[in-house]
Amino acid sequence: MSSKESPLSPCAPELDDTLGGVLNEDKKKFKTCSQIGFYRRQKLLLPGRSPYHARLETLTVGDDSATLEILHQDTKVPLQLQVFAVEGDILRLKINEVSPLKPRYEVPDVLVKEPATQRLIASKTEEGSVVLEHASGPYKLHVTAKPFCVSVTNGDKLVLSVNSQGLLYFEHLRSPPPNSATAGCGSDSSEVSSQDELGLWREQFGAFVDIKASGPTSVGMDFSLYGFEHVYGLPEHADTHQLRDTGDDDAYRLYNLDVFGYPLHEKMGIYGSVPLLLAHKPTHTCGIFWLNSSETLVEIHSKAALQPSLSSAPPDITKQRAVPQTDVRWMSDSGIVDVFLLMGPGPMDVFKQYSQLTGTQSLPPQFSLGYHQCRWNYEDEADVEAVDSGFDEHRIPYDVIWLDIEHTEGKRYFTWDRLKFPNPARMQEMLREKKRKLVVISDPHIKLDPDYSLYAQAKDGGYFVKDRGGQDFEGHCWPGTSCYLDFSSRAVRDWYSAQFALDTYKGSSDVLFVWNDMNEPSVFEAPEMTMPKHAVHHQNWEHRDLHNLYGFYQQMSTAEGLTRRSGGQERPFVLTRSFFAGSQRYGAVWTGDNKAEWDYLKISIPMLLTLSVTGISFCGADVGGFVGDPEPELLIRWYQAGSFQPFFRAHAIRDSQRREPWLFGADNTRLIRKAIEERYTLLPYWYLLFYRAHMSAEPVMRPLWVAFPKHPETFGMETQYMLGDALLVVPVSEAGASALDVQFPGTGERWYDFRTYECVEGHRRQKVTVTLEQIPVYQRGGSIVPMQTRAGKSTGWMKNTPYELHIALDSKVKRGSLYVGRRGGLGVRGTLYHVKPDVREEI
Repeated sequence: MSSKESPLSPCAPELDDTLGGVLNEDKKKFKTCSQIGFYRRQKLLLPGRSPYHARLETLTVGDDSATLEILHQDTKVPLQLQVFAVEGDILRLKINEVSPLKPRYEVPDVLVKEPATQRLIASKTEEGSVVLEHASGPYKLHVTAKPFCVSVTNGDKLVLSVNSQGLLYFEHLRSPPPNSATAGCGSDSSEVSSQDELGLWREQFGAFVDIKASGPTSVGMDFSLYGFEHVYGLPEHADTHQLRDTGDDDAYRLYNLDVFGYPLHEKMGIYGSVPLLLAHKPTHTCGIFWLNSSETLVEIHSKAALQPSLSSAPPDITKQRAVPQTDVRWMSDSGIVDVFLLMGPGPMDVFKQYSQLTGTQSLPPQFSLGYHQCRWNYEDEADVEAVDSGFDEHRIPYDVIWLDIEHTEGKRYFTWDRLKFPNPARMQEMLREKKRKLVVISDPHIKLDPDYSLYAQAKDGGYFVKDRGGQDFEGHCWPGTSCYLDFSSRAVRDWYSAQFALDTYKGSSDVLFVWNDMNEPSVFEAPEMTMPKHAVHHQNWEHRDLHNLYGFYQQMSTAEGLTRRSGGQERPFVLTRSFFAGSQRYGAVWTGDNKAEWDYLKISIPMLLTLSVTGISFCGADVGGFVGDPEPELLIRWYQAGSFQPFFRAHAIRDSQRREPWLFGADNTRLIRKAIEERYTLLPYWYLLFYRAHMSAEPVMRPLWVAFPKHPETFGMETQYMLGDALLVVPVSEAGASALDVQFPGTGERWYDFRTYECVEGHRRQKVTVTLEQIPVYQRGGSIVPMQTRAGKSTGWMKNTPYELHIALDSKVKRGSLYVGRRGGLGVRGTLYHVKPDVREEI
């Protein structure tokens, strides 16, 4: 859902007559880079002119870190650099003020624990530099004093450098100038006016003014990656999987926003953000994790350059050659510099290093891997029962039916519309008997209504975000005037979690699960339709400091609530629209308000691949497209694609035509049924992949470069992908397609058509005929895929269905695995079986 019904104001969303939504084409509601003050300020710092020098004489080495001072040559404001060697070939750099006027925001709760470190050893190599290393790792950090720079080497090879472009930027906290606008919205001071042009103490966007109590606080840093020309990551953007060069006046924006029907191939921020970038070449993979939850912009510049050297000897010009280089510049609105360098050296190593910091994908309850049916909104209990019966009548498996905001009493969450849903307990018992589940929506805004018990409790407890004057912040969203829960507070999260208890959430049962929407947070009549940056959270932190964490905290609290509800005996299922690094620990993510158009089906593949390589394996896109009415061919192709993507849910906007799978004629119903049934027969493989994601941080859905890291022809592929290490999936994303060009990767690999068993040799590109019956799927030779022999009415009906093994042979004997879970607790309870075909080594 998105903002589609708010009354108009000078800065409120415009309404579309047919969709009732924000016009996709109207970008004026969202900032461009040039309209962002800290971006304009940081762009004044040109490459190669770093004002920072490292004071090597201040170097101290402790048990857990090395520390030295960095001095700005103009302002003389000292910064402190801390260097940590984190276990597992991870390097951490933290830069903060030595003596700030008050504490600066450091992101809490995202790291699963304080990383274990190893003692560093310092040695001076020559005047003006120092080397930091630890005994058990191959990587060394070379710290140069003038100008300040950190280079990371592996043996004699330079891997990356920090501040080699001289773009370290750190706005120290300072007292406001005379007649500043921090106390109000107006000032005639020419000094303040000139500062306002750069957004130092106040920043205007349309009719909105952002008053900055702490003044300018932005930070930035550049990184150069040597030999790398392929970089990935930085969700969420409706763009290619491989990140593109941003040019001189653009950047990837990480700022969680409610962008209805988001435009394609744009770098603007949408619903979530993960500040993780991965760089890959045939010999090495590494990552940069920028731990900052404020608005962040990332520039990327690719070029060919001479390989720099750390040696003082002049280079042999005859032996020098240009090699790829990617320069990455991070810029954030506030906080500190806290960056982790994930040194790999392979893709799976980087995934494990990142999960060591932020956690692995939670193991989903098995039902959530089935098919989900949703729309805004199923009207009443009779409608829910009719849709449920329709699946049985047409012999189509499904596990979960969803209810959007209209199921509540006037958009009051944790309530039921007494006319439309007078007996929700009976409705859920009906679903339980069918071995199915219900998901209901719970948004973060709470209707301002003293007679609404949830509002009254939160008001009395002081649980809402505040405005600059210390009063509860009020904004407009679905219920009308609303207040927003301050999930950054542990007390608020505990209180919110308690609302899911069965004796508190009246009409709920243990087959009810939760969908967190609008949690960017969406505020209709506000700058960029989100909470103003000067709103105030727990411990007086401004919203600018933690904006991208807001949805992360709501999903955390919801997951904890469902866990407590079962006494720790059931794994929760929570879907969230807004997310951050670490959100994978709490549930699933989807790509928001897409459109029923072919281009949105096509872009869903790189969007999901990007989420997958940044830790969020449980991800999906609304099947059929949320906005509009898909033609039957598009709907079929989307079902076929969605059945081979981790989170499989159909969803539609309220004004769309009904599109349950049986409403498009018998032939189309058969094709949709076939796609869903194939999903269900593959549930053992899906469950195994999520077990591996949970235990070992292996992505469920993988770009080809992850599976074939030494094959450059795979590095830019985003129209096909791997499920685990066994299945190659090639969705059809163009109307009327009769053939596809398929890349069969891997020298010496064998690929078998998953249905006909026809064999194709690897390391070739081949045209493959397609019909509307199915999309191409191939099994890798040497793999074993566990399946069940038939689909049931839901996952609950398949407990005793026999298993079968799909064995694809190659010239070597390999083995496969099967994970069978057991009921009970949040731990990974179950049995992992390993199977090995009894075949000759030579086939």
